[in-house]
Amino acid sequence: MAVRYGSENGTGPEEHFGNSLFLEFMNRILALVFAVVILLVRRQPAHTAPMYKYSYNALSNVMSSWCQYEALKYVSFPVQVLAKAAKVIPVMLMGKIVSRQTYSLLEYVTAAMISIGLFMFVMSTDAAAHSSKASTSTISGIILLAGYLGFDAFTSNWQSELYRVHKMSSTQMMAGSNLFAVIFAGVSLIEQGGFVEAVYFMVRHPRFISHVAVVSVTSAVGQLFIYFTIAEFGAVTFTIIMTVRQGFAIMLSCIIYHHSVSLFGLVGIAVCFTAIFIRTYRSSWFMHTVQRQSVNCLTQLVDSVQVVTSSS
Repeated sequence: MAVRYGSENGTGPEEHFGNSLFLEFMNRILALVFAVVILLVRRQPAHTAPMYKYSYNALSNVMSSWCQYEALKYVSFPVQVLAKAAKVIPVMLMGKIVSRQTYSLLEYVTAAMISIGLFMFVMSTDAAAHSSKASTSTISGIILLAGYLGFDAFTSNWQSELYRVHKMSSTQMMAGSNLFAVIFAGVSLIEQGGFVEAVYFMVRHPRFISHVAVVSVTSAVGQLFIYFTIAEFGAVTFTIIMTVRQGFAIMLSCIIYHHSVSLFGLVGIAVCFTAIFIRTYRSSWFMHTVQRQSVNCLTQLVDSVQVVTSSS
């Protein structure tokens, strides 16, 4: 979305590729192919979920990805990456609506810390310029990022609920979701003439084909891990894992694309990931406590059985 593609002979004008929905379509159709191949070669559990239920998270997934790509026209990549860290809060709120989940006070506090750290980072970046044009772009980017967060929160929670109710495999979820995503994105592209536009762009800029291929392959492989993680550990845990890796993405982006980050912004990043560390440590401590209590209960039960046996 940010690359300026020039003509191969250097005589034509430089231009951006602006159809983010086409990029989304390519990601989804390759992911669908991956999922179908896995379904054919690996044994799967009996499928009981109605197919139409995949359409809900497929539509929200397409919309979240569209908002994500469009936001890159208005905000820098590090700003978008940190916005993804803030999706812990909408995921938790959506979990209460979709799955009636309950969360502790500490979980809400750490989620608020992530949002505060995000705000500090956004305010420190070049995207928050003071000109009227920059302000308009920033507002547009924030609206698109808000749409991304909302749609993405619904997607992971709805998928988690389907896993809980219908017990399908992660590959079945991936295939069903991407099938409807391909249909939604494909119909929209046909209606808007997006396929023709993309083909002409590829003819003018062959280098664009390799870029799309890399994005599509990495997206499809990433989905294999995403669906498995949601199936095994739930939506909130998946969100925390994704948030941790955002730190590496920010570091690489700042190094490769020379994004400037002030000390205020670095403090914001530190606040975000401190909150993630607290949540991770608390989860580990809680699991250790549960395991220890389980062992103690089992030991007491064995002792009781031995006492009864001795008395007999």
